[in-house]
Amino acid sequence: MNFYEEEPQFRALLKELLDEEFFEYADRELLVFGEKCANEIDQRARFTDREGQPKLIKFDAYGDDISEVWVNDGYRKTVEDSYKTGIVGYVHKEIPELGRRGNYLYSYAQGYLLSQTEPGFYCPVTLTMATAYLLDQYASAEIKAKYLPHVLSTGETTLYEGATFLTERQGGSDVGANVVQAIQTADGYRIYGEKYFASNAGMCGVAMVLARKEGASSGTKGLTLFAVPWKREDGKLNGIKIRRLKDKLGVKAVPSAEVEFEGAEAYVVGDPAKGFYYMMEALNLSRVCNTVASLGIMRRAYREAREYATKRDAFGKKLSDFPMIKDSLAKMAVKLEIETRTVFKYLPLFEKVMRNEPGVAEEEVILNRLYIALLKKETAEQAVHFAHEAIEMHGGNGYIEDFVTPRLLRDAQVLTVWEGTANILGLEVLRLIEKFGAGELFLQEMNERIAGMNGAYPEQVRDGIAQLEKLLVSLQTASLDHKTFHSKRVAELMAKIFESVNALEYGASEEKRAEKVMEVYIDEAWKSQYVFRSTMKSVDYFKEIVHLSEMAKSF
Repeated sequence: MNFYEEEPQFRALLKELLDEEFFEYADRELLVFGEKCANEIDQRARFTDREGQPKLIKFDAYGDDISEVWVNDGYRKTVEDSYKTGIVGYVHKEIPELGRRGNYLYSYAQGYLLSQTEPGFYCPVTLTMATAYLLDQYASAEIKAKYLPHVLSTGETTLYEGATFLTERQGGSDVGANVVQAIQTADGYRIYGEKYFASNAGMCGVAMVLARKEGASSGTKGLTLFAVPWKREDGKLNGIKIRRLKDKLGVKAVPSAEVEFEGAEAYVVGDPAKGFYYMMEALNLSRVCNTVASLGIMRRAYREAREYATKRDAFGKKLSDFPMIKDSLAKMAVKLEIETRTVFKYLPLFEKVMRNEPGVAEEEVILNRLYIALLKKETAEQAVHFAHEAIEMHGGNGYIEDFVTPRLLRDAQVLTVWEGTANILGLEVLRLIEKFGAGELFLQEMNERIAGMNGAYPEQVRDGIAQLEKLLVSLQTASLDHKTFHSKRVAELMAKIFESVNALEYGASEEKRAEKVMEVYIDEAWKSQYVFRSTMKSVDYFKEIVHLSEMAKSF
């Protein structure tokens, strides 16, 4: 098996988005990584989930608190295999074979493959990406020199995985309620307090921590960002203790803990008054990682459903011979393909904004934040739906831990929670609309992209855009309760329009299969599901959409 080789439409998308030299390199490396993800990394992931979960070693033989996290040898091998690919490092440093820096698009392609087998481990990778970004963008030259080479390691030096510690018991999503303190001493700052949900605790070499300096104002404006090494230079814990590891429903590979700081050495990163702003930038990066992890679970769930249906005999036929099964698989394939395409075609804008490249317009910054909120919400919810569909396709077998499907469902559920729930994301969309005019910018962008397109399918999308226009007008004079009540509905409609526009652009290519994918997607998105239809496009196009042998031959 090879998760990359068996998905030719994803390879074609990367070929479309990367320049020729970079694609040749990426294609070669992803073929190797895709094979590894589908086999040994997948075997390790199963073991970690069922038998080799992280464990807290609280005390040593002498009774001293060492707060060490044990992980199994297979997990450590996956750490080595993943980081050596440059999944984090090559976002910020030169790829030796190319003589130039990599990019987020390539990193997220690696994350997409990794998440098909181990989304629990992609969480620490995400946290390390966020740590690398914050250090690279905002740390002083001294702090950057001390920690960044380790965070970006691809094997040439000791790896320091990263972490971002925000959550406190009394705060949760309300980060402004955080009370962890930073006390200034003659030697620098010391951190005191508790972080209640700290993922990658015990495995990270350095954590990015929000804390409030003495005398700082309340709310988010009083929070400063600190780099906190897990251990001191003498190898002992840096005033840090783990109270306990969280017993989570899924993503059991990542150790999530309650962490206590008792005078931990800490270093200010960037402007002390902009800590929350910096962390929110890192959160946007993590939300895209969350989106990619969701796509990975969707892909694996679809793959398992398809493979099972084409092999399983029932009532004298293969499951995949029945129209209802063809309909389910074709719709899953189409939704996955269009959603993946929407996310990856958006990534060049994300790259431009995150790197603060010359010429970045304010409108691009606003649309970037809007698209992140829309895509994170939509993909997370679809990951749960796809995992459910895969279980149902298997029937009773899908509920048995011999198959990967139960883990997919358990791992998918957290993606709706991490980096912002649907309610939080709905409020984010509402704020962008009211404060920054994101609604008007979105309408303009979507209308421009389908201008000149004719036919029934573009008209269905234009009808959806008209619905959104009316909804945005109503929001302008609505009460606060009505605005928040409708915020998620606005986000859902925007996401449907965004993906539909990408589907129309895809279908406008000369590739006949792409046109069929577009037709099924638009019909499913906009037509009533409760009207009798004489045509069954998802069934009629099943062979072209689901079986991709001809496309695979082109590589």
